[in-house]
Amino acid sequence: MFRIPGIPGKDLCDSHLGFTRRDILRVGGSSLLGMSLNNLFRAQAIGAESVSSSANPPGWGKAKNMIMIYLQGGPSHLDLWDPKDNVPDNVRSAFSTIPTKLTGTHFTEILPKLAKVNDKFTMINSMSYTPNGLFNHTAAIYQIMTGYTTDKVSPSGQLEPPTPKDFPNFGSNIIRLKPMDQPMLPFVMLPRPLQESNVIGKGGTAGFLGKGFDPYTLFPDGDDLDMNKMSRIKIDDLQLRPDLFSVRLQRRAKLREAIDDQMPTIEAAVKDMSLDEYYSRALNLIASGRARDAFALEREDEKLRDSYGRNTFGQSCLLARRLVEAGTRVVEVIWPKVANSDNHSWDHHVGLTKRMKDQSGPMLDTGLSALIADLDSRGLLDETLVVAIGEFGRSPEKGVSTSGNGNSADGRDHWPYCYTSIIAGAGIKRGYVHGKSDKTGSAPAEEPVHPSELLATIYHAFGIAPDTIVYNHLNQPRELVKAKAVTKLFA
Repeated sequence: MFRIPGIPGKDLCDSHLGFTRRDILRVGGSSLLGMSLNNLFRAQAIGAESVSSSANPPGWGKAKNMIMIYLQGGPSHLDLWDPKDNVPDNVRSAFSTIPTKLTGTHFTEILPKLAKVNDKFTMINSMSYTPNGLFNHTAAIYQIMTGYTTDKVSPSGQLEPPTPKDFPNFGSNIIRLKPMDQPMLPFVMLPRPLQESNVIGKGGTAGFLGKGFDPYTLFPDGDDLDMNKMSRIKIDDLQLRPDLFSVRLQRRAKLREAIDDQMPTIEAAVKDMSLDEYYSRALNLIASGRARDAFALEREDEKLRDSYGRNTFGQSCLLARRLVEAGTRVVEVIWPKVANSDNHSWDHHVGLTKRMKDQSGPMLDTGLSALIADLDSRGLLDETLVVAIGEFGRSPEKGVSTSGNGNSADGRDHWPYCYTSIIAGAGIKRGYVHGKSDKTGSAPAEEPVHPSELLATIYHAFGIAPDTIVYNHLNQPRELVKAKAVTKLFA
């Protein structure tokens, strides 16, 4: 078991701790660049250790990068990819079923495009967990993103807002243990934050790892229902100022070095911190333009853009492909609607049939199918892990309350006991269905998979042992996740 040292007492007020690395970097040029990318690169290298495996189990280390498609809100498995026949009317989906590429596997009619590419991915029809206390969106989101639950909730039953003491998002763990070796953003989250009501970003930060491992967030201006917001992407902190050419930027870097030569006290304090290395990495990212170019969606063929869907979700999926193609390690595409809301949300307590058929269903079908097919055609699926999952499924019975919410006769409540996720690429089996739900989709009938086991599988795919130890803000040892990888998912 490997140990990854953290930063003891980094959030305390003890004066004896002296200079923090963040303080020194502020002196050393972050104001010159007008951003904190140098902090990000510096922090990625702190205590980073990867784990090798002589046993070489299936799928180990196959993933070079990853795209998480997070279906925030909790989509109904019964109305998408695990429909049931010969069940009561209040359980049966209002949608008819259609055949897929896999004999004996049917989707509902709102997923015709995914039905044509399901020979490229694995379906896990037995995702399942028993919630710890109230199973609201925030708690479920935090669990799937970090692998941990928390007992600290607000009076409303929701988790409290993000704090530096939170467990890290899995993407933050990955980029720490698998640091970048090229000038590219390591971890990007788009096009909106994780959110339930007024609790924003819970489970989406680096937590006790420190802000240097937070994702680069790309949240374009505009309402969630603004389908054209991706055309207004702003990447100001990746742009050179109009009056600042690369040569001048490099000259300023040399000026900083000259200043440092006259500051022996500071140099002594940071002699082991490799400031020049981290500053140079941030500088190279800006000067190279690699990240900036990846965000240029307008450079894509118009027909390809159309194939992804001219909406926020579809264009986010296309941007995710561009980012991993340019070298980004982890991209999280968050469903572009707050978890507990109406219209394009997956939180279908009321009006499920119309909302899924006219709004969320077609966007998911078009965007996700295009992403998988596009990655495959470019040869990127061999090294890119793709996961699509929500925080839970929906109740088999319509019109009943399972979480204290009101539900119409055409609505389903939260259901963590059985649901479906999609996983593809990086050695994952193609055209495989793992596990099986019972006759009403209420519980796994075979091979249940806990969300923490899915996270363990993600770490495994990157060649990271799930039981790798990290140290939290109090210098206490914690496993990345307390679960084992489901190696049966790999070919």
